[in-house]
Amino acid sequence: MSKTPADLKYAKSHEWVKTLPDGTLLIGITDHAQAALGDLVFVETPKVGRKLAAGEACCVVESVKAASDVYAPVAGTVIETNDALGENPERVNDAPYDGGWLWKLQPDNVADVAGLLDADGYVATLS
Repeated sequence: MSKTPADLKYAKSHEWVKTLPDGTLLIGITDHAQAALGDLVFVETPKVGRKLAAGEACCVVESVKAASDVYAPVAGTVIETNDALGENPERVNDAPYDGGWLWKLQPDNVADVAGLLDADGYVATLS
């Protein structure tokens, strides 16, 4: 059974969002998504400074099985990426909610996060 922390918000496309104290957002893929993909061998994060629209494909995660797009759960500007994933893409498998985060976003409107799913809502989409 995959883990779905209650303190995060989720997109139906399997991204999680953590609102940080400064109002920025940390974004990654869910435990369910990483498990479905299998062992990750490559991660391409969006470039710092890139403006993203909600729902825009902006990142690629590649496993031994397949490559998959990752989508921006809300609109905003990329302000940081997890550079450690270049050398260690398996961090997404090992710790999808901690060391395996993908990028940090300055949201255009922080209220957009409220429109995402809570943990129970996300889990309901998996069945």
